[in-house]
Amino acid sequence: MALLTLSDLRVRYGNVEVLHGLDLHVNEGEIVSLLGANGAGKSTTLLAVSGLVRAFAGEIFFDGVPLLNLPSHDIVALGIAQSPEGRRVFGAMTVLENLRLGAFRVTDKNICARSLDWIFELFPRLEERARQLAGTLSGGEQQMLAIGRALMARPRLLLLDEPSLGLAPLLVRSIFETIRRVADEGVTVLLVEQNARAALKLATRGYVLEVGSVVMEGRADALLNDPSVQDAYLGG
Repeated sequence: MALLTLSDLRVRYGNVEVLHGLDLHVNEGEIVSLLGANGAGKSTTLLAVSGLVRAFAGEIFFDGVPLLNLPSHDIVALGIAQSPEGRRVFGAMTVLENLRLGAFRVTDKNICARSLDWIFELFPRLEERARQLAGTLSGGEQQMLAIGRALMARPRLLLLDEPSLGLAPLLVRSIFETIRRVADEGVTVLLVEQNARAALKLATRGYVLEVGSVVMEGRADALLNDPSVQDAYLGG
């Protein structure tokens, strides 16, 4: 059964329609990757699920609950958290303060403490930097913090927007290994990622977006071996 379903989703920025009747679903336990060129609508799709941009038509259901008119904080409370493109950590706050902000809808202090232990197990560097201002972290450390902050909400569905952007190859490998560990812990993942090859190797299924519409979908291994996907996104 699908955990997340988008049906005929349409989003505008001003008078410009950027999602044109988008249909996709994410089953519980999957890692699903969204592929496409810049401007294809990948980030907008994640923002619509999070309630940060509003669709003017279509439907979004999370575990059977309609999301379309819910405020973002209620969507987080249902079990959806996002690590945004560009990390967007609070630079004047410490690592620990950033992480605790991620748990703003979690009222049980014991759950918060266990979540923090889990984040520090996933990202030991964050524990080392816990009292350090987030703005002084390296790009890789800020990406760890952005993902950790989202995970502090204890989501059932994690939305990841370009987690490898601007990172060195060794750090990219580490981030992707951590995403796999998070999925193995039972968190479903919807991933937007510029490194299409790495994303498809990690994912269960994938969707290819072009100008706000799905033009191809299927198992990740099939997309990885599809000549048209290889030519467009994998360098042939």
